[in-house]
Amino acid sequence: MQRAALLDAARALLSEGGTEALTFPALAERTGLARSSVYEYFRSRAAVVEELCSVDFPFWAADVEAAMQQAADPEGKVAAYVRRQLELVGDRRHRAVVAISASELDAGAREKIRAAHGGLIAMIVEALGELGHTQPRLAALLLQGVVDAAVRRIELGAAEDPAAITDAAVGMALRGVVG
Repeated sequence: MQRAALLDAARALLSEGGTEALTFPALAERTGLARSSVYEYFRSRAAVVEELCSVDFPFWAADVEAAMQQAADPEGKVAAYVRRQLELVGDRRHRAVVAISASELDAGAREKIRAAHGGLIAMIVEALGELGHTQPRLAALLLQGVVDAAVRRIELGAAEDPAAITDAAVGMALRGVVG
């Protein structure tokens, strides 16, 4: 339970103040633990980040996959893939992941993030192949780039409404720049 409380506190700190806010004294204060107790659970800040990646990315990916499974056809799966990721932008887990991704991480944490993103990309490859893409993996990587750009736009608090950004990203995913 303490480990879960520490992870929840880490998510809150990351989503509120970015990676600079994730410190062991702040974790201790948020959870009511002594700072030395935090070290009993995590040896470093990087270890906290790795644990968050291990816990949160699968949750996020399962959510996206569930949305895709409800779609009746490949085009619907692509739309669900984009929409669900953008709907998750406001979720604390997502804000923490964005903060983590923007920080300087050790090689282990970066590899966990790459592997998790690879899992997201893998789930859309089949649908893109069914849509006739001759290089569905490349198309999936480019599609994720559209999603990532839309995430950044929403996170920045852009002038456009998040729903408009989401609709534009889905439109780009399905029709390209043709409009």
